[in-house]
Amino acid sequence: MAQRSPIRPRRTVVAALLIPILGLAAPRAQQAPLPITLDEAVRRAEAQAPRLAEARARESAAAASVTALRALGLPTATTTAQYQRWNHIEEFRIPDGTGGTRVLFPDIPNTYRARAEVSMPVLSFGRVSTNVRAAEADVHSAAADRRTIEAEVRLDAMRAYWTLATARETAEVLAQSLSRTDAWVGDVQARLDAGFLPPNDLLTARAQRARHQVQLLQARQAAAMAELDLARLIGVPAGTPIQPSSAVDAPLARATEMAARPVAELVAYALDHRTERGSLTARSDGLREAAKAALANLKPYVMALAAVEPSRPNARFVPPVDAWRTSWTVDVKMTWPIFDSGRSRAQAAGLRAQAAGVDARRDDLEGLIGLEVRQRLLEIEFGRAAIAASAEAVAAATEARRVLDERFRAGVATSTEVLDAQVALLEAELERARLQAGLRLSEGRLLRALGDR
Repeated sequence: MAQRSPIRPRRTVVAALLIPILGLAAPRAQQAPLPITLDEAVRRAEAQAPRLAEARARESAAAASVTALRALGLPTATTTAQYQRWNHIEEFRIPDGTGGTRVLFPDIPNTYRARAEVSMPVLSFGRVSTNVRAAEADVHSAAADRRTIEAEVRLDAMRAYWTLATARETAEVLAQSLSRTDAWVGDVQARLDAGFLPPNDLLTARAQRARHQVQLLQARQAAAMAELDLARLIGVPAGTPIQPSSAVDAPLARATEMAARPVAELVAYALDHRTERGSLTARSDGLREAAKAALANLKPYVMALAAVEPSRPNARFVPPVDAWRTSWTVDVKMTWPIFDSGRSRAQAAGLRAQAAGVDARRDDLEGLIGLEVRQRLLEIEFGRAAIAASAEAVAAATEARRVLDERFRAGVATSTEVLDAQVALLEAELERARLQAGLRLSEGRLLRALGDR
């Protein structure tokens, strides 16, 4: 032992130096929580959602297709340049009438040609206009799909937000219950030491505390998982502490306003504003326009062409000479596809059949929209009633626990009765927290069913 004593002061000194360093480093490693409201979470989710970016890209692509199809009815201009090398030939000569000869076809091995032309569709008989209208319908459909995805992203953000808020509220309730249970276990221990209670009461109290501890750990795990989900949706790094700052008991003003309207009015509002219905309508219109465009392939079309062609030598001038000469041309051509073995009509029939299928899907969606609106209204109605009843249950359980706690201290109530009161209060508080978050989510689902932002 005498040999080890000189080492201990060194260890003590090292520990004394490391503890302040670690104590200063720990607060720096902790990240301040990010307070965020529901509206801000929704905005962040809309700004960074990858599927929403994909929908915007599809909408841009559809708009570009419209521009490309419109260009089919506008003039186009092209230029070409060409150089050719020919083999040498014997010049072809003819008598010139004066005893000499004249070169009629000279040996010119190098040929240079340039050409500039402008073409213009004169009459397309619906080819361009019907294709443009079909593409415009695709743009409307893509825009409606993008708004649908925006609504889904908003609802996902609300779901994740209220899930996190519920988990945090549940953990807070369980933490408070655990504190009350600790105080109760202390009272039981004191009465056991005084000889007023048997040992099994203390064991029962400790078992109840252990169960509360397990529930608290589970609630904190659920909160951590919900925090990761919300962080992914709003685009913050995983592991960032997030603190929901919107009160779970504060109703959504827009949902409260809409829920007060008559059901028939809300169903009509939803049919006008649900983007899925608008997307199906636009898709049906686009298919019918595409069918018209297919039939337009059986109609004639007229094209005009104007060209200027300088070349060396220019074959339009006789005899050819090794010099630049310019020629021009104007061309008007009509083409009429008389027979295509029924291909265009079959394509049109297939497109109209697809449009009829989309119409049937839209009719089915209209019925589902009405059902969904009514379901969300019922959820809100019963949610409000359940919260009112839950508030009464919490108040009654709180008072019952207070009375039993006083009776237990007075020695006229058993620890089992106090335990039952504690469990009843915990269940009432947890149920109220879940019901409040569920009502907020039901309000968000109502807005989603109505197609309202």
